[in-house]
Amino acid sequence: MARKNNLGPRIACELTAQRVIVARAADNSSAIETSTVRSLPAGALVPSLTETNLKDSSAVEQGIRDAINIVGAKHRDVVAILPDTAVRVALLDFESLPGKQDEADAVVRFRLKKALPFDVDQAAISYEVRRTNTIRVIVAAVSKSVLGEYEAVFHSCGLAPGVVLPSILACLGNVTATEPTLVIKVDVTTTTFAIVADNDLLLLRTLENTGSQVPASTQLVEDVFPSLIFFQDTYNMKVANILVGGLVDAEHCGELESQTDVKVNDLVSATLGSNSLPGSMMAGVVGALAG
Repeated sequence: MARKNNLGPRIACELTAQRVIVARAADNSSAIETSTVRSLPAGALVPSLTETNLKDSSAVEQGIRDAINIVGAKHRDVVAILPDTAVRVALLDFESLPGKQDEADAVVRFRLKKALPFDVDQAAISYEVRRTNTIRVIVAAVSKSVLGEYEAVFHSCGLAPGVVLPSILACLGNVTATEPTLVIKVDVTTTTFAIVADNDLLLLRTLENTGSQVPASTQLVEDVFPSLIFFQDTYNMKVANILVGGLVDAEHCGELESQTDVKVNDLVSATLGSNSLPGSMMAGVVGALAG
């Protein structure tokens, strides 16, 4: 896996349990020139950390091919955005970390052992080190076999997925936050939320949605509140902004806004959407292509 680079691939493709979402940015900026969505047959893609994800790889391949053809890819390079339930993201704090890359990798992998439901030696990992008062490592880990599935389906479409991101980290590309900001990304199977302050990721959590249903506004409040309280107690700060994306938008988060007394806004503007693709659903691909 790899982090996105400034003005890297101009195509981003997000795979979810229900659909393929693709956007193409301008050659020299992050402005979205065109986007599209293609539905997947039920059960074709079932996100998991440990099991086979692409149950019908032919259907997923066709969805990617159709979407890429619509947006008109100029190059093979693509940012591949995977479901949050296929990737484990962890925040690890260290008092010190070796300067040599291979030694640092070994230390990070050792700390990951208890956080993964599979052998850490079979994990592909990517991480970013943030040095402030402590050393914080933001690490994304995915089973090599699961990553191989996704890479193979992109390769079969003639694409090169040189950058691979979980959905929530792609979404954070939309956020420039000095004040504490809660980011919520909802899909059918999961609700993932993160808190960012001074452009640093301080908290991240993924919850499975009951019955694989998008949570109602009241359920969203119940899901989020424990983490808001934990954040406030741990960092002695309150969330000042809430941004939402995926299968929820600000218009339908009135209960969350009233219960938290914090304004809720969309991660991306609704004007980026279309009749077939609401702006909220583009949070991942827009964030992945952000400059």
